[in-house]
This record gives sequence, C-alpha cells and structure tokens, in this order.
Amino acid sequence: MKIKVTELDYDKVISEKKYHHIRPVKQSKLLRKLFYLASIKELKDVDFTCTLEGMEEIAGDAPCLFLMNHSSFTDLQITAKLLKDRQYHIICTNDGLVGKEGIMRRVGCIPTRKFIQDVELVRDMKYAVDKLGSSILMFPEASYTFDGTATPLPDSLGKCVKLLGIPVVMIKTSGAFLRDPLYNLLQKRDVKVSAEVKILLNKDAIKKTPVNEINEILRDAFTFDHFREQFENGIVVDEKFRADGLHRALYKCPECHKEGKMEGKGIYIRCNSCNKEYELLPSGKLTARSGDTKFEYVTDWYAWQRREVMEEIDENRYSMDFDCDIYMLSDLKSIYKVGEGHLHHDSNGFVLDGCENRLHYTQKPSASYSLYADYYWYELGDMICIGDTKCQYYCFPKDQKGAIVAKARLATEEMFKKMR
Repeated sequence: MKIKVTELDYDKVISEKKYHHIRPVKQSKLLRKLFYLASIKELKDVDFTCTLEGMEEIAGDAPCLFLMNHSSFTDLQITAKLLKDRQYHIICTNDGLVGKEGIMRRVGCIPTRKFIQDVELVRDMKYAVDKLGSSILMFPEASYTFDGTATPLPDSLGKCVKLLGIPVVMIKTSGAFLRDPLYNLLQKRDVKVSAEVKILLNKDAIKKTPVNEINEILRDAFTFDHFREQFENGIVVDEKFRADGLHRALYKCPECHKEGKMEGKGIYIRCNSCNKEYELLPSGKLTARSGDTKFEYVTDWYAWQRREVMEEIDENRYSMDFDCDIYMLSDLKSIYKVGEGHLHHDSNGFVLDGCENRLHYTQKPSASYSLYADYYWYELGDMICIGDTKCQYYCFPKDQKGAIVAKARLATEEMFKKMR
C-alpha cells in the first residue's frame, strides 16, 4: 500500500489551511459489503476460523466497543467478515485517509493522531455511538506489534470505556502476526489465521468496576507472545525469507553489544561486527549456529533490548541522532515532502531541526506513552513520527540500516514510565 506524496516547500505547507475536524458520518452499507467481499479471498487463503464466547449477551447489532490486537493488515480483513452485519466505525490513524478522505469516512473511519492526546476522538466515538447507533472498532495498541507481544495500552482507555458505557468485546487473533509480521517486508507466509471473539465487560460490569480495574482487565486481555504460541502449538513457518528484515526488531547483538550491525536475511540473523549468527527455525525458536544461544525467542531478545535501553536512560547515556528526510502531514490531501533535517532524541525528548533552519520542533518525554515508529511505512522506509495536533513530522533516516526506530520507541515508552 502506498500514500500520496507531494514535494512542497516547508513555508508553503505551514502557510496553507490546516486540517479541520469533521464529525463521523453514517457508515455506507454498500461500502461495508464491498469491503467484506474484497476480504473473502484473503480469509480463504488463511483458512480463517472464529470462535464466539458470551456474545449471546449482546442483542442484535446493539453498539459495542470492539477491541482488537494489532498484527497486520489481515486484521482489517478479519473485522470486515466479523462485523459485516452491523454498523461500525473504525478508529484509524489520520494518514490512512490521505488522498481518499471522502470514501474512507463513508467506510466508517474516524481519524486520529497516533500517540497524541486527541480530545476530539472520544467526542467522535461518543457521537458515533449515541447519534449514529454505531459500534466502535479500536486497535488500542495503536501500532502493529514489532516483536509479537502486546504494545502498551493508554491509561485513558478505562476512562473511555466508562464514558461510552457499551459492552466491551475482545477480538484476539492468532496467526495474523506469523503470516505477515511488520519487519518481514510485506512478504506473506503460509499460516492459518483464527480469531476468538469474547465479551470482556457488559454494561453492568462497566458501571460497577473502577477505571483502574477496567485497565487491568484490558491489559490481561492484551497479553500474548506469538512466537511462543507458534512453538507451543506446533505451527511451522518454513518460508526461506522468514528472517528477512528481522534486524529491524533485533537491532542489538547480544554477543558484542553493537547496535545497527545486525542483518536479517533468508532464515538467518547475523551480526556484521562479531559474525555471530542465529537461525530462525520453522518452529519459531532461535538457535545459534555456533556457540551459546543467548535467546531462544525473538521476544526474549527484544525484552533484553528494552532492559538495555532502561539502563542507558537510568545512567543518562541514552542518545540517538540521525540525518533524515522530512515529510509533513497538516491536512488529509497529501503527505508533503518538505526537505531534509536532523533528529535528536535523549532523556529530554525529541528535537527536530531542518528545512534550512526554518523548522525547529521539540517534544518532551511526557508528551506520549509510546512512539509512532514504523517499518517500511507505505513502502517509503522505516520512520519515526512526532508532532502535535497542528502538524506531524515523519522522519525517514538517511541511513535506513544504522538508525534504529525500534530503539527510539522503546526509549520513548521507558522515559514516559519514569515520569509517571
């Protein structure tokens, strides 16, 4: 999938009329049906199956808040099938509407800014439920999982559940990540996909349960480890490209501790500094080709990297710098390529300078609990997005192998935790 890109001078972009808020519109039944029909082939290819638990408590198409873990684009195809007979609105990132705002709103999209406090979002959700009689589909992790485990949920989610006051239903998928993990360059594997649809909280439970307990219930529901599940369930992923791009998630060598020197290619991930090499087995486990196997699972390796980042922050050693191409999103007509610059990240937050010294933007660690960082974003490259309600800045490192967007996301999450 690609996005409309326009090269435009920075001053021209900031002088143009900015994005203006629009209330949700009723979902088109025709477009909902077309979306479902377009998903049939993919779901047939993955032999999709689904189980339901407790859904008899919900009458007909009464509004519900559907929460779903986020693994790949297959998620949307799954929901197209599961929700084909009810009106629903999808909470999606605003860049998903670029160049196609009209049709995406009619599909049911409610745009928001990832990891940016957006008070209008809750109002839009409430409007869709109360005025349009719609259910809400939300991916509360906001971004695809990097390593096959859950990404952080916002503390505000429990308050949102209370405010909406409608049943909360969990859609938990298995196989979607293994079929199309974000790091693997859009290469699909031959893996079956299933979903479990389960009511987590009915209206009475929402009224009686405190916000902090609701948050705990939701965090428990969003607990998974897809690589471990693969091994434990005997799922075989034997494609010869299964480790392609794995260095995007596993960026630090556990042997020599060098960063940005890992390379995932074929079925192996290798450190180009010390030459230590691991094979990603068809079972989902890792094994060293020589010497000790430091980590048997991708998720253990990734968790170790998080601890390493935490230590750097605690010792005031964390810092990241890279030159980048800068794109901006200030409306939904296009994403604008405005020039080049430099992004710095440390314990004081982000500093972006560029466009011949005309652009200077800072963002404190307290601004967000996580970071909009992505691999191969709309086929343009790995990127980090920062910004506020007025404008967002998409920073694409010049050195796509050396700059580590996964580390920046880990650091953002850990710095926010320290400030709570």
